[in-house]
Amino acid sequence: MPDPAVPPTPPVPLAALLAREDLALRQIAGPTDPDLVIHWAHTSEMADPYPYLLGGELLLTAGVHIPEAAGSGTYFEDYVSRIVAAGGAALGFGVAPVHDTVPRALVAACEAYELPLVEVPPQTTFSGVARAVWQLMAQARHAELRRVTEAQQSLAAAASRQDPVPSVLRQLAQRVGGRAVLYGTDGAEVAVAGRELGPGASGALAELAAIVRPVEGPGATLTPAPSSATDTVDGTHLAAYALGTEQRFVLAVAAPRREPGDHTIASVAAVLLSLLTGEHQSGTGAARSSALVRLLLGAAPEDVAHLLGGKRWVVVHACPDGPAAPDAVAASALGAALGSALVDLDVDGEVVRVLVPAEREPVPQSGWMCGVSSAVGPQEWATADMQAARALARARASRTPLVRHSEHPGLAGLIPSAEAEAHARTLLAPIATNPALPETLRTWLSLHGSWDRTAVALSVHRNTVRQRVARCAALLDMDLDDPDVRMELWFALRQE
Repeated sequence: MPDPAVPPTPPVPLAALLAREDLALRQIAGPTDPDLVIHWAHTSEMADPYPYLLGGELLLTAGVHIPEAAGSGTYFEDYVSRIVAAGGAALGFGVAPVHDTVPRALVAACEAYELPLVEVPPQTTFSGVARAVWQLMAQARHAELRRVTEAQQSLAAAASRQDPVPSVLRQLAQRVGGRAVLYGTDGAEVAVAGRELGPGASGALAELAAIVRPVEGPGATLTPAPSSATDTVDGTHLAAYALGTEQRFVLAVAAPRREPGDHTIASVAAVLLSLLTGEHQSGTGAARSSALVRLLLGAAPEDVAHLLGGKRWVVVHACPDGPAAPDAVAASALGAALGSALVDLDVDGEVVRVLVPAEREPVPQSGWMCGVSSAVGPQEWATADMQAARALARARASRTPLVRHSEHPGLAGLIPSAEAEAHARTLLAPIATNPALPETLRTWLSLHGSWDRTAVALSVHRNTVRQRVARCAALLDMDLDDPDVRMELWFALRQE
């Protein structure tokens, strides 16, 4: 017989049903295994209930189907054997209204076939027994959902610790009451947590992990490996889960019992470990770490840019198109949408900066306002960062989803850069000591002298803008209403 089909709800221990004092049930035959469970209750007076059973039931009967001469033949043996063959979990016999006692031949047959036999007293109805089963199942379901929810929360917390992989494995092993193992790309144990296993179960767990890892190298088949596999060895329940699409790291779990929620808990752990190990599989995480270390140790940006996967880059500054401040999750999602994992959330938590390879042209993102720099080499990253900041200020002031830094050539290109920079430093020297003044003047000029839009772009009051612009006019001793003056100042401010 195949394994009985059971519903995705926690089963009820028969012992819990027998412990209900309001039912007054009594087991009079069969094994008294505390692990014996029932999945539902079913009433039938058929002489052969086999066609009507799914498996796992507590079959309730008042014995209406029993003929008078049943005790002298094989009727009870045939009846009990068919219940066992159908996967029935236990038999409940009602001592009313047909029979005063449970037939002794039925008791003997249940003992012979090891089918638990429960006596149902006259004052207990079958519907009352069925209701008690469903009540116990509902309680078990609620407890299981609470256990799974608590496990998910603890696994998520473990993934945020300084040692996330060992922490997740420890939590998983604790929640399933067993052992959790992370196998690496070569099949070796990377990290382990939980109880020790016997030699048989330990070897079987490694073999199960190999099943879900694809074969590589000469002679490898093209048949894809399964994403998960299960087995039971020496009474220990084993499961293995491939991590990520490349299926090279494997999570394996061993537990003494297979609870309904264990698969869900293990699946959550597998998803978290997939995220934690994914970068190691692709190598991009290691490359980014290497680039960061080299920069910290004094390497020039152009010497490490090849580790990040691009030759020319654009810098994107972005802020939410609304009052909410971005968090780390939203920043990562924005980076993924723009096609880059090089994401930074500034210390004030207001602006997200993303370094994007130039071939991945940034496009407007729903819910964000973005400023995009021109495409530059690594040695000009700092300049691109300022360009993106100014473009974002214009985007915020004009309520535009995306503003790009303009690269159109103009008259400024006719003047040598060294001479232009020297002229700009001299012209702007009176206001250079207060960084807020040139920045306010630059924004005000870029927005055609709009007080309100400049205030929005700089996140200050419009009166503050007026005061700063008036201060610039006084220190520079210039008439800012003169278009020629504005043009000369704009030219100088662009050289900074």
